[in-house]
Amino acid sequence: MTDTIANAQIHQQLGRRYEAGFVTDIESDTFAAGLSEDVIRALSAKKDEPQWMTDWRLAAYRHWLTMREPHWAKLDIAPIDFQALSYYSAPKGPKYASLDDVPKELLDTYDKLGVPLHERARLAGVAVDAVFDSVSVGTTFRKELAEKGVIFCSMSEAIREYPHLVRQYLGSVVPVGDNFFAALNAAVFSDGSFVFIP
Repeated sequence: MTDTIANAQIHQQLGRRYEAGFVTDIESDTFAAGLSEDVIRALSAKKDEPQWMTDWRLAAYRHWLTMREPHWAKLDIAPIDFQALSYYSAPKGPKYASLDDVPKELLDTYDKLGVPLHERARLAGVAVDAVFDSVSVGTTFRKELAEKGVIFCSMSEAIREYPHLVRQYLGSVVPVGDNFFAALNAAVFSDGSFVFIP
């Protein structure tokens, strides 16, 4: 197969409608498009992060600015316009105190994806930290894992509640300077799962 044919096949696949795709129509608080130090500070403030985390993000962003986007061998894709993207979006309203507070339309989204958040999670024995857009909306099996000494929570919560662990391990597997996208992710990630097994 020639490179031209392979490239055409990739573009054909990218142009297809995602058959399992759907939209969850929920009112959101979304940042305007664009990426700058101000956006990173706003993201960190929105997440109520300590100054050390803001500084870590800003250092990653400044490093990212010195890097070049990779050129993928044998793949001809248009450059990404990083200023055309929004780097934060979350459901409007107060933070959910528990899974019982999560709106039905969000729970339905996870059901469609096959991610158990309620009774099915208990039956399946699956621990899940469900992230919707830029925020964790619910974490299962926290108490049960904590009884065994395991910390399982959202990254945002870990930054606030376990800063000593986050500072020790954040960026230790994939350092900020590892590559272009690692630096970008370090600057603008908004949530994720945190697991600490002593």
